[in-house]
Amino acid sequence: MRIQIWHVVVLIIAFVLLFGWKNLPNIARSMGESMRVFKSEVDQMKDDNEARKDRKAGEPPVPGETTDRLDASSQDTAQQEYRRLQERGDDGSPRA
Repeated sequence: MRIQIWHVVVLIIAFVLLFGWKNLPNIARSMGESMRVFKSEVDQMKDDNEARKDRKAGEPPVPGETTDRLDASSQDTAQQEYRRLQERGDDGSPRA
């Protein structure tokens, strides 16, 4: 079963009806940015793996290289924001 032109047309019409004509460029831009971030993270993981393979078994880790995936520089910003809100005592509910 191959994709035919009418399949593509139906998909385009469905996207326009669901999201609206004005929101489609924003959605595409957001998806492109997400893909770039994902690709850079995958490349970084590959580089880290190569660096670990190049190191000998008894060799100490390179300064700045961490074995823990969630070090301070790579923590999720949402987690940081959540902690900041908790420290302030903000419950996160929207203001009226």
